[in-house]
Amino acid sequence: MAQVETQTVVQSKEKVSSPWRDAWKVLRKNKAAVIGFIIILFFIAIALLAPFITDYKYDEGVLTDKNKPPSAEHWFGTDYNGRDVFTRVVYGAQLSLWVGFFSVIGSIIVGTFFGLLAGYYGRWIDMLISRIFDIMLAFPSILLAIAIVAILGPSLQNALLAISIINVPTYGRLVRSRVLSLKEEEYVTAARAIGMKDSRILFRHILPNSLAPIIVTGTLGIATAIIEAASLGFLGLGAQAPEPEWGKMLADSRQYIQKAPWTVIYPGLSIMLTVLGFNLIGDGLRDALDPRMKN
Repeated sequence: MAQVETQTVVQSKEKVSSPWRDAWKVLRKNKAAVIGFIIILFFIAIALLAPFITDYKYDEGVLTDKNKPPSAEHWFGTDYNGRDVFTRVVYGAQLSLWVGFFSVIGSIIVGTFFGLLAGYYGRWIDMLISRIFDIMLAFPSILLAIAIVAILGPSLQNALLAISIINVPTYGRLVRSRVLSLKEEEYVTAARAIGMKDSRILFRHILPNSLAPIIVTGTLGIATAIIEAASLGFLGLGAQAPEPEWGKMLADSRQYIQKAPWTVIYPGLSIMLTVLGFNLIGDGLRDALDPRMKN
């Protein structure tokens, strides 16, 4: 009898699944999300393997080979300086993904911290932080980024910093709204009743229950950050020559769009596919992590 009860307990434990495991099962069945994962993994792979994929250097060219069409020697053709476009697109994946990931990570860390403070403590802290967010959101994001880079100086690192700053309010307000609802839950009240410290309540109970919307918004935010980095690069405020950032490549080649369209097509396609991949993953995560989307 004891053995039967033990087997029953073991089987029941195996059947118990966490919300994250359930979300992963739903995500795997989402064909669009799977396609998004494949696209992003492809670009991550070529970014990591760039030195092994091409024999050319992204900053060296032969002027006698400038603006040559795609061929067996130069798969994506060459640009106005005789540089291999395929090589520059491959190395550009490193820069664009680097900016996308780290700018969003910075925005999430800072925005989450201030969102937790504003939502949990309220009163003048909430008012001060919320007004700062409102002021930042009153400006168009790209104009605010341009202003920050203009002050700091044009470079890829400053563009990354600017993109991180302009997106802080997005995550801060998201976390604040979650904290406002979660801090009224019974388990938070019980934690306060037993004398648990505020920091432990915030980072042990409230923050873990706020991760789902942060992850979804962060995934979509990577796509937005890549576009913003490309926009700053196109305006000459992001990556500087000879860095092969996709937006900078578009800006440098726009005057050759009729004579050498391949110099614009391939960087543009890279931006489009990368953004599409992150958007598909973000939509899939939203469907998988949002309880309202489940039957």
